[in-house]
Amino acid sequence: MSVLVPAYFHPVAQEAAWRRLAARPPKTVVLNVDSGPGTTRDPDFVRVLEPLLAAGVEVLGYLDTAYGDRPIRELVVDARRYRSWYGVGGAFLDQVAAGADRLSHYRVAAAALPGQGRLVLNPGVYPDPGYAAVSDLLVTFEGPWTSYRAVNAPAWARLPEQFCHLVYGVPGWARRFVQRGATRLAQTIFVTSGACPNPWQNLPTYYERLPLPRNDNALPGRRPRGE
Repeated sequence: MSVLVPAYFHPVAQEAAWRRLAARPPKTVVLNVDSGPGTTRDPDFVRVLEPLLAAGVEVLGYLDTAYGDRPIRELVVDARRYRSWYGVGGAFLDQVAAGADRLSHYRVAAAALPGQGRLVLNPGVYPDPGYAAVSDLLVTFEGPWTSYRAVNAPAWARLPEQFCHLVYGVPGWARRFVQRGATRLAQTIFVTSGACPNPWQNLPTYYERLPLPRNDNALPGRRPRGE
C-alpha cells in the first residue's frame, strides 16, 4: 500500500504539518498552491518542498480541470510553472469528468502535458473504463468514510495498483478498518479525520500511525498513454 497526501495547506498557516511530512515522508504529495501553481513563485513552498524532494518524495502539481471545461493550454502553462518554480514533474488533475463524452479531451490533455512525471486523474468516482488508460493512477473514490463503506468496484476495475482512494471524515478508531477495506480496491490511499469544505487543509492527528512501507519512496516510471 502506498500513501498519497493531498497537501492543500500553506506553509505559513500549517508549518507543523509540513514538518511532519518531512519527518515521515510519504510516497507522494500533491502540491496545491492556489488551485494551481499561483501567479508567482512562493518561496515558502520552495522551502518546505526541499526536504521532501531530497528524500525522494514524488510531488505532483495540482491542476483543476473544471470537469473538462478548462482549456488544455491553461493546464500546460500551469504544469510548466510547477516545474519551473517548484521542480515538480508530475500532475494531479482534479475535478475530472467521468463520462465517455469527455474522454477524448483528457486524452489530448495527457498528450500535451509535460511528460517528466506521473499523471494522476481524479474523477472521484469510478469513471468510464477508458480513463484508466489515460492516467498512471486513477482516483476512483474521494468522499466521506460513511459513503466509503458502500463502495463496490465495477467488473473492469480488477487491478488495485491502478487506483487511489481518498477518504475523509475518518475518526481515529475507524482508521484501521478503512485501511483494511481499501486494500482490496486500491493500492494507493489516504485517510484523514478532516471534513468539508476542505478535508485536506491539515494532516490528521493519526498521520504518524498511517502505514508507510519501507520502499514507499520507490517511484514507478510514467507509462505511455493509451496502453
